[in-house]
Amino acid sequence: MKKVSIIIPTFNEEKYIEKCINSLIENDYENKEIIIVDGMSEDKTREIIKEYQNKENLDIKIIDNEQKITPVALNLGIKAATGDYIMIAGAHTTYSKSYISACVKRLDENKCDIVGGIMITKPGKETTIAKAISHILSHPLGIGNAKYRLENSKEEYVDTVAYGIYKKEVFEKVGLFVPQLKRNQDIEMNLRLKKSGMKIKLVPEAKSYYYARDNYKDLFKNNFQNGLWVILSTHYSKKGFSLRHIIPLLFVLFLIFGTIASIFSPIVRIPFFIILSIYLVLTIYFSLEISLKNKNLKLFLPSLLSFWILHISYGLGSFYGLFLIL
Repeated sequence: MKKVSIIIPTFNEEKYIEKCINSLIENDYENKEIIIVDGMSEDKTREIIKEYQNKENLDIKIIDNEQKITPVALNLGIKAATGDYIMIAGAHTTYSKSYISACVKRLDENKCDIVGGIMITKPGKETTIAKAISHILSHPLGIGNAKYRLENSKEEYVDTVAYGIYKKEVFEKVGLFVPQLKRNQDIEMNLRLKKSGMKIKLVPEAKSYYYARDNYKDLFKNNFQNGLWVILSTHYSKKGFSLRHIIPLLFVLFLIFGTIASIFSPIVRIPFFIILSIYLVLTIYFSLEISLKNKNLKLFLPSLLSFWILHISYGLGSFYGLFLIL
């Protein structure tokens, strides 16, 4: 049985880290080590980790990440890993009992070089807003064709996965994560791997459960940063994103310039309002669908607002990024 090194970047994760570690310990794959690379947490994260280190028969290490940057943490973990396979895990996430074994099975069969499961988004709190946010982050209108976020996905080769397990030699061939990328380093890495001819496989029987942001402010801030770093990644990589990642930017540009142009030109005004109306109808329709599917009409308005915030914040982040790289 080959060894799996599980790398978890952390910073102030006292709310989630215990659930994350427990789910990995309880995984049915036995030959594993857990490497937690911590960005000098200021809460109880390190205390919780040390409690696990004091227990017998648990291979858990902690490494300091003084730069507090995620790709730096991943690179430190990869260098310290002793396993044949390397899993990139998230502290906000728990994993199904067979997550590791289901993924390793495909790697052992040489069906791929990287493999991951689907990510089921859970609400960060039991509030209506938190539930709405979790639903739109699992909806095609919210996240596009990111198949690992959709529960009805099938086993297939894809362009990216979350919480992937990599053959260790992958990093020897293409290098480590780009340390300057504070966000979206996984997107850039997976695009680089695919360009080099490696195969990425999605295995739906392996499930992870991600706890999403639970309020509009955090949703906006997180996706603004994601959109920003999609554009900033061009400073450090020839291809750091796919076409779908700039659709929110195109939407924001459409809103800005379409609004200005429609003020002065009736010719522009008509198609602008037609397209904008189609967008509004789609978000209203799918927000209603979410509320009816969950038998909770109170989800309608929070879902509608969550769609708008998600799209606009991501697009604004990318728009801001354009000014920074000019």
